[in-house]
Amino acid sequence: MLNKINPWKSNKKPSNLHDRIEQIKAESIPAHVAIIMDGNGRWAKKRSLPRIAGHHEGMKVVRKITRLASELGVKTLTVYAFSTENWKRPKTEVDFLMKLPEEFLGTFLPELIEENVRVEMMGDKEGLPAHTLRAVQKAMHDTRNNTGLILNFALNYGSRAEILEAVKRFSEDCNKGIVSSMDLTEDLFSSYLMTASLQEPDLLIRTSGEIRLSNFMLWQLAYTEFWFTDVLWPDFNEDHFLEALEEFQGRQRRFGGVK
Repeated sequence: MLNKINPWKSNKKPSNLHDRIEQIKAESIPAHVAIIMDGNGRWAKKRSLPRIAGHHEGMKVVRKITRLASELGVKTLTVYAFSTENWKRPKTEVDFLMKLPEEFLGTFLPELIEENVRVEMMGDKEGLPAHTLRAVQKAMHDTRNNTGLILNFALNYGSRAEILEAVKRFSEDCNKGIVSSMDLTEDLFSSYLMTASLQEPDLLIRTSGEIRLSNFMLWQLAYTEFWFTDVLWPDFNEDHFLEALEEFQGRQRRFGGVK
């Protein structure tokens, strides 16, 4: 992982968490942070626990990081909750993962409403169990008027499927005469993606030591800053999140140009 440090920025971190947060808020905050939450199963295995115990513990971390992201002024937090490839996992694990949104949103929703957080989801809704979809749709409905942080769940999501679906929808609009193939630009194509209403991620965090994208937001991450850590997701805490933001603030983003 390449890290280009700003020579004018002090590397000294305040020991007090509040002061550290205020120092980070005084500089450029990534508007959109995306997280690949990896390592739940390994966390459980290290403790001789069933894999579902790791997923349950990881759910608590989502709450902590959502609170902190909201406090910092992050506009969108996208968490990779369940991929289209995750259906290959054992049925007992998949069934548990499909129940987590009900438990998570059932207990956390009042706080999300109070903290002005809006819940969104991207992914194939039709492939989800009815009880899972109901929980997510209720949270989206109940927070629809909130104007603070967008907590965006990538649920039953796969980037290649998203891109293929966007191509199909664009082709259909071409056939209907709504658009012309000659009109196609990056911005127009982006409007056919599930993230059409969101800014592309500024920062991607992946936990557990894996260094790959795993079919996550392949189009949207073209100029995103990556931050990888060996920390397993259930052990990820506020300090790690702040560390990722501090490193982000020390990088120079040139988007192919020169500064």
